[in-house]
Amino acid sequence: MLTENRASGIADTVPSRSAAIVVELLAVTAAVTAGHLVAGLLAPASSPFVAVGDAVVRLSPQPVVEFAKSTFGTADKPVLLAGIGALLVLLGALAGLAARRRPAVGPAAVAVLGLLAVAAVLTGPVLVAADLAAPLAALVVGLAVQRGLDRLARRPAPGPDAGGHRLPRRTVLAGASAAVAAGSLAAGGAGAVLASSAGGVAASRAALTARLAAATLAESAPPVPASAAFPRLGTVPFVTPNAEFYRIDVALQIPAVRAEDWSLRVHGRVGRELVLTVDDLLRRPLVERLITMTCVSNTVGGNLVSTAVFTGVELAPLLREAGVDPAADQIVSTSRDGWTAGTPTATVLEPGRGALLALGMNGEALPPEHGFPVRMVVPGLYGYVSATKWLADIELTTFAERSVYWRDRGWAERAPIKTQCRIDSPAGFARLPAGRVQVAGVAWAQPVGVAAVEVRADDGPWVRAELATEVSPNTWRMWRAELDLPAGGHTLTARATDRRGDVQTEARADPIPDGATGWPSTIVTVV
Repeated sequence: MLTENRASGIADTVPSRSAAIVVELLAVTAAVTAGHLVAGLLAPASSPFVAVGDAVVRLSPQPVVEFAKSTFGTADKPVLLAGIGALLVLLGALAGLAARRRPAVGPAAVAVLGLLAVAAVLTGPVLVAADLAAPLAALVVGLAVQRGLDRLARRPAPGPDAGGHRLPRRTVLAGASAAVAAGSLAAGGAGAVLASSAGGVAASRAALTARLAAATLAESAPPVPASAAFPRLGTVPFVTPNAEFYRIDVALQIPAVRAEDWSLRVHGRVGRELVLTVDDLLRRPLVERLITMTCVSNTVGGNLVSTAVFTGVELAPLLREAGVDPAADQIVSTSRDGWTAGTPTATVLEPGRGALLALGMNGEALPPEHGFPVRMVVPGLYGYVSATKWLADIELTTFAERSVYWRDRGWAERAPIKTQCRIDSPAGFARLPAGRVQVAGVAWAQPVGVAAVEVRADDGPWVRAELATEVSPNTWRMWRAELDLPAGGHTLTARATDRRGDVQTEARADPIPDGATGWPSTIVTVV
């Protein structure tokens, strides 16, 4: 693995290309995993790998963010982290090659990457002193490993062992490299385990689930009749299981906070500040609400829409208790990870709106990825202005005084959900037998409710669909229709009408800045 640099008269050995690359890659790996381990012990979000990923999300131009969401959907976070990992491998390999004859390049490359991790943590939206421990540990360990392995790779062969035998240089380096690799694997695995169970969140969530199950509800969600969906025709279940509920957020590391440690500050333009704990919320009247949530990034006919039974506390009475300044037209809610949303105050205070501080979802405490222990849910508004997860702070302010995360990136200030529908069945490019074709799907127009859905084949007449039983204006509504289709290719199109009489517009618009518009369609072939 090593060659003598005799041509230049240098006595030291010069590592082979493969040895130089291995040294640098192991140094980078040791740095990343050491930082991940320390982060798991102290503050999971401060892991250098995660912190750099968060910085990439914060600094990426809006078109790049939208491309990632539209292309990879909910897999955008693993794709981003995989991309960062691949870039680290490439940079490490290049640095290793450059360091063969310029030894200073190796530690300098590790130092630069380490300092970038420190900068990513320092510039994050939320910072406490403990957050710096992980990137600093990564920097120290990375430099130590790089220096140690590089010395082994360059120094002359060691003297004889206790039996009088000389150990080949490559054997010494290979043994040290294997030890570093094993240590890195153990550190990374331990860090992942610690991060996933940080602070006893799993036990805390189980305890909160039990408390919610034992609580007396001031209001229960209406039962969902069998006639509320057409699953035999291909529609989704009316209530979305937690594991299938769409997830869109910017958190690469799910914030970990126990319900016992959670608190919420309500401040700003209020008569008196409130500081609330989970126990405080559980002492207030608890209500259940069936609510359909919709993401503003949902494309026409997309699946970023789901329905759940949320259990929580009414937000409007709580704000009135704080005494909202009439001039405070915006509620800025902040997530544990520093993400912010701006919600129109008038919407939350609107009689019958039903905005919640939610603690439960479909009969259990909120799943970690959906905001445990407390999140906001405001029916009728796209999530980016209403559905803050891992809620940490509420400030009453004005739209003029303060901007928020997505508005800084070009999205609209206010974002009521637009009337939309989707064709679930038949699937696109399906081949169907001639005759009567069953078409089914879902429509939504929260909080007004869906009054009608119409379907047509090609440019033919609109056929009024049969609507499933309405459960609530705040939820979606399933529909079905039958069409007589001759043999050949056909384009099926649908449109919805809400209870105000507003028909879903045909005009196509991208999700930016306030939600997509247009009629969903699918192409089928009748044989």
